[in-house]
Amino acid sequence: MPRRVMQGVVVSDAADKTVIVRVDRRVQHPMYKKYVVRSKKFMAHDEANRFKVGDVVRIRECRPLSKRKRWEVVTDGKPSVQPFEALTKALDRALEEVTDEQPSVEP
Repeated sequence: MPRRVMQGVVVSDAADKTVIVRVDRRVQHPMYKKYVVRSKKFMAHDEANRFKVGDVVRIRECRPLSKRKRWEVVTDGKPSVQPFEALTKALDRALEEVTDEQPSVEP
């Protein structure tokens, strides 16, 4: 049977070789038909203490490593750049390209 793989955000890295990952999923409310975000936290094994709070990671099901730890971090899903910072950098680059391409108008 294949192992389950999920993607989530690291919310704690205080323990040694362990991170706590929050996995969000969207479910439709049975009566109101509105989508609601449900989340669950999983303890995952991080052998090298590589991942920090805010990193997006993929976790995979594995054998029990401790009382509550049954997942291991496979790889990072995305870099830990905040979305706002990434958007600001992209807009700055685009603005520089546009201003460089426009010809100067002299009267």
